[in-house]
Amino acid sequence: MIKKANFHTHTTFCDGCDTMEDMVRTAIAKGFTALGFSGHSYGQYDEDYCMSRTGTQLYKTEFARLKEKYEGRIRLYCGIEQDYFAQDEPVGFDYVIGSVHYVPKDGVYVSVDAGRENLESCVRRHWNGDYLAFAEDYYALMGTMADRLHPDFIAHFDLVTKFNEGPDGCTLFDEQSPRYLAAAQRALEQLIQADIPFEINTGAIARGYRKTPYPSAEMMRRIRDMGGRFIYSSDCHRKEKLDCGFGDVTAMAQEMGLRLTDFRLA
Repeated sequence: MIKKANFHTHTTFCDGCDTMEDMVRTAIAKGFTALGFSGHSYGQYDEDYCMSRTGTQLYKTEFARLKEKYEGRIRLYCGIEQDYFAQDEPVGFDYVIGSVHYVPKDGVYVSVDAGRENLESCVRRHWNGDYLAFAEDYYALMGTMADRLHPDFIAHFDLVTKFNEGPDGCTLFDEQSPRYLAAAQRALEQLIQADIPFEINTGAIARGYRKTPYPSAEMMRRIRDMGGRFIYSSDCHRKEKLDCGFGDVTAMAQEMGLRLTDFRLA
């Protein structure tokens, strides 16, 4: 049975829908023993989804208030989801999640997950419609993330596939393409050397984009076979989805023989 905890949690301080305290109350009601917050790091290239610099300080202040208020009822941790291109160093946090949400091209930061139509338009404009070239550029960044960010765990490794479960089975690119698999494999080889856990992320399931978690079963097997470790994560943006899919993920991990890490901070 999975221990009730989540360390990838977004609130109204960034692009989440609920307040930090609402998340704490829901976690307690669901029997969680620990909850970690992970506001999106500030990035001037896209200020709509992330914490502002002022907001980041307010986030820390509110966390400190809640940690004191709920002491003895749940263990709370103040983390940050640090984007590859974030300008500010992640100072004063309990842990850091490493992620790649943007791929720079032609002087602009192209969002990996801002919507299918937006992605299609950007790939046509900046990669001449070659989604595999886009994926190659994404994984080139992902592979060097450990050296750049030194995260405690790796967010949604194959986020680049977010919109690949389209209507009527329509996909943007073939995830079995030798080019795609080679790019992902190169990134995995770099990240595995750093011995940083990969999250099994159910966030896209909660928001209706996918029926399966990140990373794909193919990538999970590769990570497993290379000796990699995993952590559960709901990448929660709504309090009611705080433990989204955890039961199914538990069964999947057991069936696949995945090596789980007990991400609990002292």
